[in-house]
Amino acid sequence: MAQQLYELPSDAETRWVSFENRAGDKGKGGMENKGAKGHPSEWINAGKSVTLLDFEGAGIINRIWMTIIDRNPEALRAIHIEMYWDGAAKPAVSAPLGDFFGIGLGRMTAFQSTLFSDPEGKSFNCYVPMPFKKHARIVLVNESKQNQLLFYDVDLIKVKKHPKDIAYFHAYWSNSSGVGLGSDFEILPRVNGKGRFLGTNIGVVADKVYGDTWFGEGEVKTYLDGDTKHPTLAGTGTEDYIGSAWNLGPFSQLYQGATVVDKQKKQFAFYRYHIPDPIYFHSDCRVTIQQIGGAGRDLIRAIARAGGRVKPISVGTSKSLIKLLDNPDYPDLFDDKFPADEWVNFYRVDNYSATAYFYLDKPESNLPPLAPLAERIKGL
Repeated sequence: MAQQLYELPSDAETRWVSFENRAGDKGKGGMENKGAKGHPSEWINAGKSVTLLDFEGAGIINRIWMTIIDRNPEALRAIHIEMYWDGAAKPAVSAPLGDFFGIGLGRMTAFQSTLFSDPEGKSFNCYVPMPFKKHARIVLVNESKQNQLLFYDVDLIKVKKHPKDIAYFHAYWSNSSGVGLGSDFEILPRVNGKGRFLGTNIGVVADKVYGDTWFGEGEVKTYLDGDTKHPTLAGTGTEDYIGSAWNLGPFSQLYQGATVVDKQKKQFAFYRYHIPDPIYFHSDCRVTIQQIGGAGRDLIRAIARAGGRVKPISVGTSKSLIKLLDNPDYPDLFDDKFPADEWVNFYRVDNYSATAYFYLDKPESNLPPLAPLAERIKGL
């Protein structure tokens, strides 16, 4: 993106790979049906996969576009995309289709960010630069129940070689299954190597037991280069992390946004991309978000009586923040001395999921494989 528009690189060749030119070969596009739109799409049957790209040589993928015919929530989680660099056996990218392209929770809506966009809520666009030295392979796996009509293209630049060491693009999807009260959700488990955390899109399905109370007091924390108990980077709250404040409404901007704010269904999806504010790491990186909400005393009491998991951690007053975890002698939530008219932050348990994007100095990472289908579609 830093290249001047008028510069003409001597060793760069433009290639588009689609069903109309599967290999991206020179002079071999649109050959079927005597050139009259002979192969724009294919049906990918349920349980089958298709190789979208199998490209030999060095290059940079600059754009991926696609659409499918049935974009229901389960399909957007059941279909997943895999990317392999330089002959690696393990994918650097393995994520559900919808989540990878910028929105979680099996939802689609029109939005635009610097890395992903969906002009009308019907398609998928990715603009993340993805360099490779020898080979690139992209596979789409249809684990949904529907046969899917797929259109796509992968736009890349073929080069003779990269002028310096490159970092490979990775994407990792996870959800908060098994994360208990008081435990942080790992957006990115500890990944080993040298690289850059590019950002994340996060989805939250709030447990209905919490009613209309606010879920988003949790802080995003980034553990860098040997951090263990405490991180180097710590945020101040969930909507704060994406540049908003005082609760959350829908918006989409270049580096931050909230694509889904559905208070009726208790579903929220939002993103933050660290492009003007890079996060580099030299040996390892781990990123988490706390499961913390906020409400008044009586609402939290009612949630507890209804079986909701709660643990007050602080009370915000006009004078100070009372830190309950540092003050074990403070009155219990059900004690009449516990203030009734103050803001109380409390641990809670909701359904979180996230796609983490990062660059790494190697084509494979130490992260676990993509969760099985049953776990991916849970809670949609």
